[in-house]
Amino acid sequence: MKRFVLFVPLVGVLALVVLFFLTLDRENKDALPSPLIGQAFPAFDMVALESGAAVTAEDLKGQKLLVNVWATWCPTCKAEHAFLNKLADQQGIRIIGINYKDEDIKARQWLESFGNPYEVNVSDPDGKLGLELGVYGAPETFLVDANGVIRGKHIGDLNTEVWKKLQPQFEAMP
Repeated sequence: MKRFVLFVPLVGVLALVVLFFLTLDRENKDALPSPLIGQAFPAFDMVALESGAAVTAEDLKGQKLLVNVWATWCPTCKAEHAFLNKLADQQGIRIIGINYKDEDIKARQWLESFGNPYEVNVSDPDGKLGLELGVYGAPETFLVDANGVIRGKHIGDLNTEVWKKLQPQFEAMP
């Protein structure tokens, strides 16, 4: 009986390990829900990275677009940047950038070096707009319809495979 008591903790730990591995693949880590889906893009009044001109949420209205949260300190953003250039150049997709928790001078150098797929970039050095959007980190991309309503969100880099899934949703937006 004493030997049996010694194995109880081991059996318990093994049961927890098995349970962990059985539930590991059940969660879709790419689908983090956003309470902003179906809501108007948050109001903001910030400056454009390139020109210093005022940019507001009203400037997002008129055509459907992608709003891409990016930063120079983000290695995944660099991986996605070539694809964003391709979307803007070859497909004419309107893309607005939010330069998140970054230094403006570094961001401008980045855009000069790697190209600028963005119609305009909003400078968000303190992450205030990112906080209102519920940004977990960079990169994140929002699908925004012509009325300024958020219709979708993708966390992680935008690439060919991801775009195959998002493009039908983007094209269906008003």
